[in-house]
Amino acid sequence: MLTKKFLLFLSILLFITFILFSYLVAKEKFTQIDFDTTVKFQDKIARRLDGPLSIFSLVGMAEITGFIWFILIIFLLLKKHFLSAFSFGLFLLGLIIELFGKLFVHHPSPPFLFYRGVFDFEFPSNFVHTDYSYPSGHVYRATFLLTFLFLYFYFRFKSPYKYFFLSTFTLLFFGMIVSRIYLGEHWTTDVVGGALLGTSLGIVPLLFIPLKTKVTEVA
Repeated sequence: MLTKKFLLFLSILLFITFILFSYLVAKEKFTQIDFDTTVKFQDKIARRLDGPLSIFSLVGMAEITGFIWFILIIFLLLKKHFLSAFSFGLFLLGLIIELFGKLFVHHPSPPFLFYRGVFDFEFPSNFVHTDYSYPSGHVYRATFLLTFLFLYFYFRFKSPYKYFFLSTFTLLFFGMIVSRIYLGEHWTTDVVGGALLGTSLGIVPLLFIPLKTKVTEVA
């Protein structure tokens, strides 16, 4: 049986993995893998998908994901899951960690020749520039929210449409991952780092919600 202790262990393990992975990124251990992966993605994916994949650039903006984050907090408060709502503050901690990485982890963004985005979005966050690109903020923010939503729907949602939503969350996750690499917005390591950070922190709010399905509560 899946337990909250296991989910907590998984969260801690993923966060430790993120720290170790960040160290390896700073030591430039994956430079060739980053380059080769971007080249393969852009070689295999048709250019007609530039537009659809660029939509993920909009969806993952700090303003959009921040609004969804705020709505989820309101939802949790209305459901009287106060500790879970409070723990959603970890989203902000992750933003601080992201900013730290982009300022101090030496990992330059992909060169402009790889860029394939087709939309220009005039959001305030567009004017915030950092020296480096690790980890991906789009992937971090999306993964945090999608991890929570996936687990919440998996354990608490009673509906014939449950697996439709779970599949949608999964597709959105992989869509965000692929779009960052293919569009030349980020290297693969940026994306992996963002996913590790987002998943590790996104699990935590669920630990404070009574789970109804296949879960044993912590004694």
